[in-house]
Amino acid sequence: MKHSSGLMFSVRAVPALTRAGVDTPFSRLSVFSSRRPRSTVTSTSTSTSASASPQTDRDDAGSSGARHDSARWEESSDPGRGGTAAANESSVDFDQTQEAYKSKDSLELLRSLVVFKLCSYDFLVDKNKEIMDLGKKVIGQKAFDQLMKMTFYGQFVAGEDHRTIRPLLQKNQAFGVGSVLDYSVEEDISQEEAEQKEMDSCVSAAEKESVGVDHREKKYKAHKRFGDRRGGVTGARTYFYADEAKCDQHMETFLKCIKASGGSSMDGFSAIKMTALGRPQFLLQFSEVLVKWRRFFTFLAEHQGKHGMEALEQKLELEQLQEFLTRLGAKGDFYGWFTERKQESSGTIDMLDWNSLIDERTKISDLLVVPNVEEGVLEPLLEKFTIEEEKQMKRMLQRMDVLAKHAEENGVRLMVDAEQTYFQPAISRLTLEMQRIYNRKKAIIFNTYQCYLKEAYDNVSMDVELSRREGWCFAAKLVRGAYMYQERERAQEIGYEDPINPDYESTNRMYHRCLDYVLDEIALNRNANVMVASHNEDTVKYTLRRMNKLGLVPTENKVYFGQLLGMCDQISFPLGQAGYPVYKYVPYGPVSEVMPYLSRRVQENRGFMKGAQKERELLWRELKRRLASGELFYRPVY
Repeated sequence: MKHSSGLMFSVRAVPALTRAGVDTPFSRLSVFSSRRPRSTVTSTSTSTSASASPQTDRDDAGSSGARHDSARWEESSDPGRGGTAAANESSVDFDQTQEAYKSKDSLELLRSLVVFKLCSYDFLVDKNKEIMDLGKKVIGQKAFDQLMKMTFYGQFVAGEDHRTIRPLLQKNQAFGVGSVLDYSVEEDISQEEAEQKEMDSCVSAAEKESVGVDHREKKYKAHKRFGDRRGGVTGARTYFYADEAKCDQHMETFLKCIKASGGSSMDGFSAIKMTALGRPQFLLQFSEVLVKWRRFFTFLAEHQGKHGMEALEQKLELEQLQEFLTRLGAKGDFYGWFTERKQESSGTIDMLDWNSLIDERTKISDLLVVPNVEEGVLEPLLEKFTIEEEKQMKRMLQRMDVLAKHAEENGVRLMVDAEQTYFQPAISRLTLEMQRIYNRKKAIIFNTYQCYLKEAYDNVSMDVELSRREGWCFAAKLVRGAYMYQERERAQEIGYEDPINPDYESTNRMYHRCLDYVLDEIALNRNANVMVASHNEDTVKYTLRRMNKLGLVPTENKVYFGQLLGMCDQISFPLGQAGYPVYKYVPYGPVSEVMPYLSRRVQENRGFMKGAQKERELLWRELKRRLASGELFYRPVY
């Protein structure tokens, strides 16, 4: 597709791009597959108001969304979905402290109590960095590191490297709990340094030189005020781009993480962040392109009277589309292009068909074109790309492919973490492209969906539908989200719509709605997978009820549960011992390099720490039980 204005909307099939260029090792990754098998989309849900919540990882089992009724689930059966609820029904008691803490000796229980209590004091949390700096000066670095290993670091971090973490991983595995390895080293740089690095890496040469026409939206441009992406983030490590060599180092670290996960168990996970693998400028630009194409489809759907419908229910009549685009001055046989690519055509296209308009190209910069509604043309997002910028984009894709292949070879699942909304469309799309390649036979690549986003359900439902059409395994981790305060402040200050749902209850509804959709897909086709990443007991119980209702048994390994290391053991271990696939997110890395990340997690999880009253009560109950029964010196046997 050429950029001359007369041909901007003309369409033709060209050799596969993403592929990142035919001369690269990334040639198997077709970022924009031109084959979209036709299927009939049937909505399985009735829309409820979708919304979001504060950063607390809580849930309300009663706020699931209109299409499910938890009371009815427990009273009735559904023979069409694997038999009666009673046939496979199982339950887990999260109040049995002896079972919950079977993997812990009494000193570990006492450490948990002390750490949770300290984290409930605002003064200690607010001043934790200053207190730690003072501690290093008073007792020295070596003694300080040892103190941290006995307390905070020991509670939330598995060890310093892939060798020292192995005993903990093996112990957890023996008690039914797997691991998602997460190398959590984070640069301890100042806010000023972070802002400068972000501006340097997110602004293109063309923007710096103010060359040509800039069609960028302010949401997808770097802003120094929000350059330090660590601010207001809950439990997510942050990477800042330095150079390509640093990205190669990150890739090597992730490779070691994958190897360690593969060496510790047969079914482990390894977590990666895409901003660690390349210059984030490309993620910003590609995200903007994807959003503008989707927005243009919605504009066309509204023009055809489809306003207010679910994303997948919006279908454009091709004849009307052809007439409308021709009136805009666009050139090209859209009707013929779409109908020729389908074995059978209904004369309509949906959002997934429309996405194929972003066709395969031989240069990544050619992807970065956007529709201009007024002029009916495709315009380049930027007028100029340097050769080095083109190479940087390719290298990011190549590193992703190396990691995916390595995960497949080592029997490890790769968990791609979610990030800020101005990066996320690109991250999700590139993750989806890896799924199309590596998830053909089983789920290897997992995408992360943040359910505090207004668009979460649309994203989940469209990706599930694409996997169904193309015959690969959908795999998702569902989380509440880690960037709410930062996202809201940025949207308000820069001036675009807040992407986060309005309140706590609406996030619960969105989480359950997305979860229900995937669980239904698992029950219907057994070709999807989901990790319920939540610390909330109600959410877990809700999922267990739904599994019972749908006839989904734990041994199928389609529904996973996930919690952070050092938190909510009373949920993780009873699940594991009951036979459910459950995993701890396991941070590791040198003490001095992990503490900046850990310091922020303590600060930003203060609400959860204060609210961990039940966990503290259960810990006390188990300590008192051991004391009364003469088991105070209990040692786990495995």
